[in-house]
Amino acid sequence: MGLGIRALIMVSMTIFTLTSVANAAEGTATFYTPPYVPSSCYGFQDDGVMIAAASDVIWENRAACGRSYSVRCIGATNQGVPQPCKDTSVVVKIVDYCPPGCQGTIDLSQEAFSAIANPDAGKIRIEYTQI
Repeated sequence: MGLGIRALIMVSMTIFTLTSVANAAEGTATFYTPPYVPSSCYGFQDDGVMIAAASDVIWENRAACGRSYSVRCIGATNQGVPQPCKDTSVVVKIVDYCPPGCQGTIDLSQEAFSAIANPDAGKIRIEYTQI
């Protein structure tokens, strides 16, 4: 592969990465525990454990059902666990609704929350991107 093509690929990858980061929204995440069915979107359909419930911020009158989001912990919301984040992100599918009074932008399944943060934190600051 020629030097010019390699440079073009590197520039394209950098632009894609910067665009992805620039489009990330910030919010908060909490978690809920099983059973995960029935859900507002799919009733008794089992969609696994990498799932989440959407708050009014992203619910859009059920339009959020089936959307996938990449979610990454970016910090604590309280002093109980000052550094809750793990150095990873998780992809979740919206299968449920977190009604008014919901404590987070996205209410993750316990398994999804545990993949990105210490569950003892209860609530975390996140970056999330629809994918």
